Amino acid sequence: MASPDETIRICIQMLQNISEDSTIPRNIRRVADSTRSVLQDESRSIGLRAATAISMIDEISNDPNMPVHARTRIWELVSQLETVPLD
Repeated sequence: MASPDETIRICIQMLQNISEDSTIPRNIRRVADSTRSVLQDESRSIGLRAATAISMIDEISNDPNMPVHARTRIWELVSQLETVPLD
């Protein structure tokens, strides 16, 4: 199992890939970019960053315009973030 820092690093990379994918609608890429910024903000605890990111991603996860491949990546991302302890 990866450390919380390693998990956050992996999630940041996943969000970067989503942000750069031109087949994903702009509003979803915008949220992915904002979420990436939240995860990179080291002034907050790692658990708070993960919880905030999950909340932000959850808002777009049911967007009817999201392509199937993007939805799968979003679910994978949420699964990764859920392994980060909140304390």
